[in-house]
Amino acid sequence: MKLSLVLIIYRSDSSIALEASKFCEEVLKDRNIKSIRIESDFHKDEIEKYLFNSKFKPNIGIVLGGDGTFLKCANALADYDIPLLSINIGGNLGFLTQEKDFLFDKSFIKILENEEYIIDLRNRLNCNICISGTTHKKKIIKSYDALNDFYFKSVEEDVSPTNQIQIEIDNEKVNEYKGDGLIISTSTGSTAYSMAAGGPIVHPSVDAMIINPICPMSLASRPIVIPNTSKVIIKPVKKSKGAIKLWRDGSKCMTIKETYYCEIKKGNSPCKIIKFKQSANYYNTLIKKLDWKGDLSLKNPKN
Repeated sequence: MKLSLVLIIYRSDSSIALEASKFCEEVLKDRNIKSIRIESDFHKDEIEKYLFNSKFKPNIGIVLGGDGTFLKCANALADYDIPLLSINIGGNLGFLTQEKDFLFDKSFIKILENEEYIIDLRNRLNCNICISGTTHKKKIIKSYDALNDFYFKSVEEDVSPTNQIQIEIDNEKVNEYKGDGLIISTSTGSTAYSMAAGGPIVHPSVDAMIINPICPMSLASRPIVIPNTSKVIIKPVKKSKGAIKLWRDGSKCMTIKETYYCEIKKGNSPCKIIKFKQSANYYNTLIKKLDWKGDLSLKNPKN
């Protein structure tokens, strides 16, 4: 890949990520590659400043932080079609990141120039918040995209977290979930909040959505996996006393009123993630990040 301009985004509350961004900037400068450094808490006006009004679009974005930093950047840059290379600087699990050794031994430049990588296309979810009405034409009041998941939980002020949510799939009413909330996840997000809530791990190449209740009051409420070509409608049940709030990828969005409903479907454009061929494959990542032990019988043979 011919690099002329690189966008460097670093975790805003991390001094380690700040120093790593300066190191990355110097490495690129030594190879006569221009770069722009910004913090990960940038707002849309800053994106406009650096990208929309610029004559030159960055070839790639290098994200320095953990999965949370990457998700924030992926959502903010969704409309700019920029491949993102995420390097784990100060993060925890790092399912979406490459190891930091690629940065500090400077090998990432050669890997990019020699094209020893793949661009992994990860599907997003789109959520339109609409107002219920008598007319056939829906009125969209807000729209969000998410790489990992959307989820619905009670607003913080409520005394009890319990809420009741109705779900429709492809215009068919499927269930009413009563409990702490509901997660709608991509395959990429299956190893995030959905997994913590007891959902299945789904390989990111599988085109699917996972619908996963959070602490349901009924044992009959189980996670389900559906095609990502489906259209999912989420509605708050009117007899439920508590208001619910929509979240995406760990960030608050808005309160869903009784007169609102949410339409969730596959996003219009995938997220482009740069994956080095030298990095660990998906299953090795699971083994490492989840501390799987393998076949214990081989380690403790019977005498």
